Amino acid sequence: MDGPLWIDTHAPELEEIRQSAARDRLSRAVAEPMNLVVQGPAGVGKTAATRALARAAHDDPDADLIEINVADFFDRSKKEIRNDPRFEAFLQGQTAFSKQYRRGTDKRNQYKRDLSKADMVAHILKEYASYAPASGTYKTIVLDNAEAIREDFQQTLRRVMEQHHRTTQFVFTTRQPSKLIAPIRSRCFPVQLRAPTTDETMDVLKTICEREDVPYEADGLEFVASAAGGDLRRAILSAQATATEAEEITMTAAYETLGEVGDDDEIREALAAAREGDLKGARKTLDDLLSEGYDGPDLLVETLRVARAGAAYSGDDLARLHALAGEADMDLSVGLDDRLHLTHLLAAWAAGRTELQAPFHDPVEA
Repeated sequence: MDGPLWIDTHAPELEEIRQSAARDRLSRAVAEPMNLVVQGPAGVGKTAATRALARAAHDDPDADLIEINVADFFDRSKKEIRNDPRFEAFLQGQTAFSKQYRRGTDKRNQYKRDLSKADMVAHILKEYASYAPASGTYKTIVLDNAEAIREDFQQTLRRVMEQHHRTTQFVFTTRQPSKLIAPIRSRCFPVQLRAPTTDETMDVLKTICEREDVPYEADGLEFVASAAGGDLRRAILSAQATATEAEEITMTAAYETLGEVGDDDEIREALAAAREGDLKGARKTLDDLLSEGYDGPDLLVETLRVARAGAAYSGDDLARLHALAGEADMDLSVGLDDRLHLTHLLAAWAAGRTELQAPFHDPVEA
């Protein structure tokens, strides 16, 4: 799709959030730095809701809203974190932190090997939390996909929250709030976002179409909303794809467009990369797909469909992939990181295994 995505250009303001209970709780958090756990399934608007809160709460939200996807920390190597433009100022050069880890027996003036990832992450968050807000009395730090925060690090995070509670609001978005330790949950107010109904999704799509001056019919919007299955993000992207292709959203246009639009090529690339031993490339493709709105179980289903549809794999290959997928599906239902489990699946399949073997070492960390 050319041009900006509708999920960005039509991000809701706080008063436009359709779910009244969530809207009321977020509205009460505007006047003071109330820590929040925003919870709900993938694609229901958790991140959009936190951004709406920040726009309502801060005169300069670009400066006082700090968004960090937990995967930016725990799914990456220490070298990748140090070299990230957002974090390198805290970890490199002549900062007090970098000097601390350059002392010792290492004569080459390099980072000591015992520098832990937890040390780096804790320092980054402490630095962000300690900065004075650019506008108003507090700033907001959002940790997306908070279910992936390691339990040992959550204790450190709890202390950061306590130390800076007067000037920093922490917001955790997560599908699995039970993965957060009790001391963190007890310091946060829960905000529940459920999957929107078909009518609620249609209402959002209707508003966007009118703003974009895109002709639509009710049955076309209903088709798009129903096909999304409660995933608002996917519904909006599907509506934009239909409007781009057909310049209108009708039942016929939506059916024809959504039957053609998909990510089959990208999924085939991930499968091929895994078979060639390029797990880093496969992982990157999976990460891109997950970032576009898939959740792990949905992407697993699509991966099996694409593998079956092609002629590149033998019956034995497909049988092994399905056997591994059964185990991966269980892991995805209880695990922390969709990308990690899906990459594990592809690695086991490429290696000719018939069952997933633990522990799995992230190819980027290796």
